[in-house]
Amino acid sequence: MSAHHPPHHGPHAGIAAGDARKAHLGGDPKSLSWCGVGVGDHHFLPRKLVAGGGPTAAKLALVSFLAVILVFAVDLSLTGAGVHRRLRRQYLHYIGGGGGGCGGGDGVGGEEAKNNELPWLSVPDPSNFTEELLDRWLTPGGIPCRDSRTANISIPVLDDAAAAGEVTTLGSAEIHEFTFWALDDAGQRRCLGGDFFEIDLAGEVWKSRPPVVDHGDGSYSFRLQVAPRFAEGDFRLTIILLFRSFEGLKFSSLRFKYRAEIRLIPLLFGPSNSTRFLPALETCRAADFARDVWSGRWTRLAKNDNCEEVDDAGRYRCLEPQHPCEAPWCAGPLGALESNGWVYSAHCSFKLFTADAAWRCLDGKWLFFWGDSNHVDTIRNLLTFVLGVTDTSAVTRRFDAVFTNPSGGPGTVRITSIFNGHWNMSMNYLGLHSLRNKGFQRLVRSYFLAEDRAPDIVILNSGLHDGCYWTSVRAYVQAAEYAAQFWAGVMAQVRARGHAVPRIFYRTTIATGGYARDLAFNPSKMETFNGVLVEKLRRHGVLTGGLIDNFDMTFPWHYDNRCNDGVHYGRAPAKLLWRDGKVGHQYFVDLMLGHVLLNAICNG
Repeated sequence: MSAHHPPHHGPHAGIAAGDARKAHLGGDPKSLSWCGVGVGDHHFLPRKLVAGGGPTAAKLALVSFLAVILVFAVDLSLTGAGVHRRLRRQYLHYIGGGGGGCGGGDGVGGEEAKNNELPWLSVPDPSNFTEELLDRWLTPGGIPCRDSRTANISIPVLDDAAAAGEVTTLGSAEIHEFTFWALDDAGQRRCLGGDFFEIDLAGEVWKSRPPVVDHGDGSYSFRLQVAPRFAEGDFRLTIILLFRSFEGLKFSSLRFKYRAEIRLIPLLFGPSNSTRFLPALETCRAADFARDVWSGRWTRLAKNDNCEEVDDAGRYRCLEPQHPCEAPWCAGPLGALESNGWVYSAHCSFKLFTADAAWRCLDGKWLFFWGDSNHVDTIRNLLTFVLGVTDTSAVTRRFDAVFTNPSGGPGTVRITSIFNGHWNMSMNYLGLHSLRNKGFQRLVRSYFLAEDRAPDIVILNSGLHDGCYWTSVRAYVQAAEYAAQFWAGVMAQVRARGHAVPRIFYRTTIATGGYARDLAFNPSKMETFNGVLVEKLRRHGVLTGGLIDNFDMTFPWHYDNRCNDGVHYGRAPAKLLWRDGKVGHQYFVDLMLGHVLLNAICNG
């Protein structure tokens, strides 16, 4: 999650920025364990206790006493001055509350108890997202460290290594956590959060967004993990301060942009210091779409070094179309993604569909899309690149059409798409406010209530237009509540008519790229709006299918315009000059989304 989000899943705020042993969780045998208490790790016990043979009752009692003292100290750190009152509850949620074992929940820790396996890096679903956001956003100033402005950061572990001219080496497979502090112009620590940091971990065959936690007291933490398969070579950890003090959430965010690259840190990932191993990813099933936040990575499984220019159609057909995926990172034809080897995976991996497999899945189905113009690109790319449909002239902002398998084999699919940027499909910048138009409400309802069936699959999206319309977070919260009630009401009417309720997914809004990172639909605001609407839809029981985190998928590629024009990742290929001055552009990020959608649709 981004730095401006409520501290719903962060580790305890008591980690000192100057404590190298506590900031690095993983490779260092002196570091804290993920539970916070190093049970079973001899380096946490007094030397005399581990020098002899088996434990005595006195030894066990002393160990238990020390563990209680450590837990009590953590508890105090979460209730002390300068720390948000709810941080303690959120920390307990992060490690699994009162459950057994280390974590015991959906996050890190609860997944590492079996077969000597290490956990995959993940982000627990937020709790009370909107309430926490508003509470922290409205926190008053009045204290010097609160009224100051972030100008730099301090990451003691990594900064110390850089100052000594050393490159930090971390163990692959393990999760490494670092805490840093926001500093003002005078180099003093701030005591309030709200800054939005863009963090990128990149190597030749790896690209990901490390999850960031804002602890609300001027400290932040992020976690790194690289799978051994991709650990060779140099890595770069880039930290950019894009907005300060929640200013990315303001109505006119452009004049508040900071956009300063404050760290570019070289890293190496060596062999793991642990005897445990990462379990192989499994192909996504229906239950895997229940998570509200993903933490994935892009990995490069192949590369054609001679493929530097687009062909006459503007396409990067670098690998043979049937070039196979490498298990467990994906399944199916990697070459069909036209990414020159890049593929996305998260807590599970995805199947890349052939045309035959996609038509078998979609045959007879009715898909309903409601969102911004990125839906139009995704639908067109799905039809063109996966289903082989050459005539996509029907795919506009608002359409309802049936498409037939062009190969002559079995397969028809009905697709309906309703643009929600405005109730008038030729206009823009209303977003969820379009639902206040009664005619637009009737139009949307008609597809669910006017026929003898409802759509089979619904894919919702609150798009970029909301960033341009809503003047405050509180106004958007009210709009999201209204939208969730509207969709809950539509589904109630579907049930009342005795029809099957569709599986409904929310596809998170993209991370706008390049120049658009500063504008009213900037990544800070869009991630916040995503979190608000997902929570509202969940609470009203709308998301019967789950979530597809397109924000996480696009974020590693949003720093420039190579894969986007600022607000779209799926523009049709063309051998024309692109926004960044080069001929052609990369379109595989949106094409990957099309395959992820098929995984969600076909695994129900």
